[in-house]
Order: sequence, then structure tokens, then C-alpha cells
Amino acid sequence: MQAPSLPPMAELLSNPHPFFAALREATPVQKVEAFMGAYVVTRHAHIGAILKNTTVFSSRVMGFEQVMPPELGEEVLRYFRVEHNLISSDPPEHTRLRTLVSRAFTPRRVAGLEPHLREITRGLLDAMLAREEFELMADLAAPLPVTVIAELLGIEPEHRQDFKRWSDAIIQAASFTIRDKSQLGHSIRELQAYLEAAIERRRREPRDDLIGALVEASEAEGGFLSTLELIDFVRLLLIAGNETTTNLIGNGMVALLQHPSEWERLVADPSLLPNAIEEMLRYEGPAQSVLRVTTQDTEVAGHPIPKGSRIMLLLSAANRDPRRFPEPDRFDITRDAHGHLAFGHGVHFCLGAPLARLEAKVAFEELLRRVRRVSFAPGQEDPIAWSETFIVRGPLSLRLRAERR
Repeated sequence: MQAPSLPPMAELLSNPHPFFAALREATPVQKVEAFMGAYVVTRHAHIGAILKNTTVFSSRVMGFEQVMPPELGEEVLRYFRVEHNLISSDPPEHTRLRTLVSRAFTPRRVAGLEPHLREITRGLLDAMLAREEFELMADLAAPLPVTVIAELLGIEPEHRQDFKRWSDAIIQAASFTIRDKSQLGHSIRELQAYLEAAIERRRREPRDDLIGALVEASEAEGGFLSTLELIDFVRLLLIAGNETTTNLIGNGMVALLQHPSEWERLVADPSLLPNAIEEMLRYEGPAQSVLRVTTQDTEVAGHPIPKGSRIMLLLSAANRDPRRFPEPDRFDITRDAHGHLAFGHGVHFCLGAPLARLEAKVAFEELLRRVRRVSFAPGQEDPIAWSETFIVRGPLSLRLRAERR
């Protein structure tokens, strides 16, 4: 079957799934020049196998240096050149790095956040639901994870607004949505200086926060990570932790608004929420694609791929592969969605997945506790403006109304 032609970019960003489905059914592998000249893989089984095979399919194209746009300039780009990077390394280096940061970013530390996370969420909802119309992304989905990460890292209260601005800068750069190069570069330099000072302070005076735990774990390994390498992990947490939760909440709400019967099922039985979150991740995951590069001549599904080729793995297409999920375009919060690839697979499975799941669970639990119905504000239904990148997917804004309990 002949591969489909690429639709206009605006159409693709608005709803990529028809193109992804056509591509997936036409051929398992297709070189697409518009997608960084990469070989695009769309089927669940092939993507799962590639993500597990770090020997042939390397992650070295996933570092910040590779995704930062060159227009930021050399002065800024040099901050992102670090020797050891969690997402762009392969075993055995990746194993050592993940073991180290896992000592600091523990399940116990994440689980211990829930009471305060719920307190933060309730405060955000107090302000949001006091208005007849509200903006879900700006009022809840975006500030919740950045507040949690700031507190997790131990960012002082007087720097919280700065930290939000710095976080936005890193996310903007990584998602190629630069609007003001000068201001962006200034924010990145400020963040770099702040984190360098924060790490040095914790080396002198240990503190029980994530930066302190990272410093302690690193020093236990004989100084395995430099200051710049520790900063690199913090930047990863900012991008993955913020974008993942923000878009999980936003995408999940869009799916519920477009399928009101599923919202009613949650209202009737909130215990369905954990499973609903897995279906949200499968149906419209926050991470749309990841990249790999081949270390040798190889093939995928019988298609030859030369050494040094970029491979784009369309996680969104895999999560709607009918070979893995029957009726994949149906949003069903009682579906068995286990095996979705929204958080990746294999050794690079998202370290922050438990935190993203917890934040989304708390956000929707607290919303369901207060709200009987949610609807689009007039004029919001069509079109929804979506993120302008194929790396992540989420609504840029969601103006809504709610019927409170």
C-alpha cells in the first residue's frame, strides 16, 4: 500500500491521528523528510522492540544539545553540553546514571508528596472555580506540576516566580516554540546561575530536598556527577515533569469533554479514575514521539535502515494500533490500557511516571469532588489550539465552565 502524503501542518497539529493511522496501515516504516528526515515507525510491536534494543537503536540523539534550537546562540547552547546525560545515554552509562538519580528520586519521596500536593491543588481550584469561566491550562494544569517540582527541589519561596519563568524558558526551548530569543537566553542563563549556586550551597550545607539528595547520591559515588551534570538532571525534570503532567491533565480533560458519558461514569464512580488516567495516556499521551539513531545497518519489519539513521518512534500511533488495542479510537475509561507506551518502554521508561500519575490523580479527584459538570466556554469548542511540536502534545489553552456541586 502506498504511504499517505503529508497533510498541511495546521491540520496535522490539530489532529494527527488520521495521518498516523494511514501511515501505520500503509507501511510499518517510512522515511519522512518533514519529520527530521527520520525513518518513522508507527506500530506498537515494532516500537516496543526498538525501545528495548539499546545496542542497535541508541538514545544519543535525545540529549538537550541535540534538541535545543541553534538560534539560541553558542553562549546559551554551551550550557547543554554535558558528558553524562540520563536520556541520551545507553547502558552501561545509563544504568549508572539512573541508579544514581533513583536514589534521590525515590517512590517514597514521591508518595510522601501527596498530602501537600492535594493542598496545592485545592488552593488552585479555589481560585479557578471562583470564576464563571476559567482557563484550565493556566489555572491548574501548568502551575500544579511546576509548584510541586519547585518544592521537591527545594526552591526558596522568594524564587518561585523566577523558577516558573525559568521553567517556561527551558520548556519553550525544548519544544521549539521560541518567541523572544533574547529573553529566553536571559532566563536560561539565570536558571543556570541559580542552580550552580544552589548545588554548591548544598555541598557545604546538606538539605533534605531533591537537589540535596542528588548531591549526596553523587558524592557517595565519588563525585560521579559534576555540577553541570546535576543541573542537566534538574533541567530534564523541569521539561519531563512539567510538560508531562500539564499535558496529561489537559489532554485528559479534552477527552472527557468530547466524551461526556465517560465524565458521567467518573462522577458516578470516582474509583475508576486510576484506570481512566491510563486510558488518557493511551488515547492522547503527552509524549508524541521519541528519537533513536541506528548504531549499525539494520532492518525494521523487513525495511533496511542504514547505520547512523534517525528513527522517529510515534508513540501516539503505537497507542492506537488496533493490533494491540481493539477499537483504538474509542475512548473508554474502563478499557485495559496496560501496555501503552506513553511513558516509553525498556531502560528509558520515564523516571517521573509515578509523579505524573499521582499529580493527575489528585487533580481529577479534587475536581470531581467539587464539580458536577464541565463544559467548554463559548467559542472554545472549535478549534482547540494544540502544541506546535511533534515532541509533545497538549492544548495550549482550555477555557471552560463548571457546574459546581
